[in-house]
Amino acid sequence: MPWNEPGDGNSGGKGQDPWNKGNSSGKTGNIEDISKKINEKLGGLFGNRKGGSGEGPNSATLVLVGLIGLAVWMATGFYTVDSAQRGLEFRFGAYKDTMRPGLHWHWPYPIEKVELVDIDRNRTAEDRTHMLTKDENIVDLGVTAQYIIKNPEDYLFSLYRPDFEPNQSQGTLFQVMRSAVREIAGRNTMDEILKEKRESIAPDVQQVMQRILDEYKSGLEVTKVNVTYAEAPQQVKDAFDDANRAREDKDRYKNQAETYAKKVVPVAEGKASRLREAAIAYKSRIVSRAEGDASRFSQLLTEYQKAPDVTRKRLYLETMEGVFKDSKKVLIDAKSGNNMLYLPLNQLQGGSSGNAAGHQGLDPAVSGAVEQMLRDQRKQQSNRSTTRSTGREGRFQ
Repeated sequence: MPWNEPGDGNSGGKGQDPWNKGNSSGKTGNIEDISKKINEKLGGLFGNRKGGSGEGPNSATLVLVGLIGLAVWMATGFYTVDSAQRGLEFRFGAYKDTMRPGLHWHWPYPIEKVELVDIDRNRTAEDRTHMLTKDENIVDLGVTAQYIIKNPEDYLFSLYRPDFEPNQSQGTLFQVMRSAVREIAGRNTMDEILKEKRESIAPDVQQVMQRILDEYKSGLEVTKVNVTYAEAPQQVKDAFDDANRAREDKDRYKNQAETYAKKVVPVAEGKASRLREAAIAYKSRIVSRAEGDASRFSQLLTEYQKAPDVTRKRLYLETMEGVFKDSKKVLIDAKSGNNMLYLPLNQLQGGSSGNAAGHQGLDPAVSGAVEQMLRDQRKQQSNRSTTRSTGREGRFQ
């Protein structure tokens, strides 16, 4: 029934609105009655007798409730540490122990608390900025460092914000990385950073970073450093590109020259070696022949001094044998007239080249005898020709 609707005879036709305090004295809609009923129900939960006048809960109920609350509070002390984590326990805010992976229990808060640290997750820090090189040039360097937590205690207690991933520029590792890059850039010239020693920059930066972090007892381990960018500033990049191209052309021409030298020098050395060996062989041959000729001449002189006539005749016969051996000869029958031996004088007198070819291979003594014989023959032939001419003139007269 609505609160303001007239009621039956029991209500006297008065409104049923419980909020109307002016008409609620002694009625069930009074706020005090409602509060009383609520209190009675709550009291019944703790052992009040129905219709009782306000006795409190019994002791057994209080003990049971306390034990349940204690059990729930103690159960909140169980925690699990994953294989990639370490659990650091704190008692009243002071470090107590480091727990390894597994299920563990500690006194619940506020007595103890546990902070889990992930030691296997690879974390990354990167930076890109301008650096001053050893030769007072400016280079734009970009570096990325990967690191892990190797000592959770040092990581939490030794430094304030050792890495601070939400804003890396506020972390100690970021500042150490920038300092290491600045140190390595200051050790090298710009050409070395951009080309010659570019591959060694990352290991050097990693070594310097790890040394500084260990001195700080940061609990961090740098696993890898990569140089992601290394170029001249944009304002002078074109000029440096031209210089790099010129340097590459220089290296290419140098390599071509070295290749050509490696191909030509062995050939030239081989030719020189062959000429040297040929000269040595020619020298040995000429010296040996000269020594042999001198030895034969000495022996011949000794024999000539012993028997001049015999030696002279033997030389003559040997010379004739050598001359007639390779010459064309014509023999005429002695019965028909005087014996005549035909010698090809035109071949024997065929000039210096013919003489050289005909006398090649003869020793000086034989060659001299041949020349003397040819002169005698030419003289005899000239005398016969003169005698025949004189006889013809006498007959014609």
